[in-house]
Amino acid sequence: MTRRTTGNLWSRSLQRTMKAMTRTAMRAGTQAVTKALRAAPKLPKAIAKKPTPTAPAWRAGVTLGATGARRYHLHQPPGVGRNERLPLLVMLHGCSQDAKALAAISQMNRLADQQRFLVLYPEQDRLSNPQGCWNWFDTRTGRAQAEAAAIMAAIDQVSLKQAVDPARIAIAGFSAGAGMAALVGALHPTRFRAIVMHSGIAPGVAHSSVSAMSAMRGRRGAVVALAPLAAGTCWPGLLVIQGSVDHVVAPGNGFDAARLWAARVQAKAGQPRTVQRGKRHAAILTDYRAKGQLVATLCAVQGLGHGWSGGAAGHPYSDPQGPDASRMIWAFAVKQFARLAA
Repeated sequence: MTRRTTGNLWSRSLQRTMKAMTRTAMRAGTQAVTKALRAAPKLPKAIAKKPTPTAPAWRAGVTLGATGARRYHLHQPPGVGRNERLPLLVMLHGCSQDAKALAAISQMNRLADQQRFLVLYPEQDRLSNPQGCWNWFDTRTGRAQAEAAAIMAAIDQVSLKQAVDPARIAIAGFSAGAGMAALVGALHPTRFRAIVMHSGIAPGVAHSSVSAMSAMRGRRGAVVALAPLAAGTCWPGLLVIQGSVDHVVAPGNGFDAARLWAARVQAKAGQPRTVQRGKRHAAILTDYRAKGQLVATLCAVQGLGHGWSGGAAGHPYSDPQGPDASRMIWAFAVKQFARLAA
């Protein structure tokens, strides 16, 4: 009996000792953690509350069509909201160019970041044209129409994946890209609000490589009329930018492009006016209007050759001394968005 009582006393004493040691260890651990937290540097409130804005995106993609695969690049400005819908500008390069070259020359991505719009750059496949030219002229065989369909497929693909406002889409091109941009716009007038041709040839003026070369030199034959507009179709506005000393695409092509586009809706030419900013090349602007609405504008840049007007220095097919074509293109597109939304 004495042994059992002594054992119980020893057991209870051991338990009290262990509990006391545990409480001491927990207090020591809590104090150590508290000291560590107090000593740790605090994160700035701005970092904790405000997420870092997303960087501009330059994404590559591929679309499939009747003429095979076509690559494209898409530039997206930073910080696009979940429910935000942005305008889309499609840019078509010229011969011996690609998406990156046109983006570098035009600096359109920088403007897109400022004004908040998406820029899509479809690329021609070298198997379709060794020089990378869009076959805008080859309407007799249907190759031009097939390439136009491939460009539309890229637009549709991007519109499904990105925050594109379908009511604010414009297309622009340089040189061969200008001819293709006008053809795409003419074939799908309800999809675009503005078309821009920079140093190109109007649709219908050429239908083969031979007639295309002739037109580029300023000699053209009979114009093949485009399909008549369906009743109620709103004809998109056209901006034509053409250099007065262009030795690749004869300057007269700019006048023909604006006149033929305007003639589809019986628009008449207004009085030409001259605009010049600083030491940049002067430009002669002619507006074509129908029922008071602007249908086409011809911007004849004096002293500009076959190059992007106001483009980045140090690149082929770029003239930094010309008026800023990229800003002209976007300003024209914005006006057309507003006009057709009214």
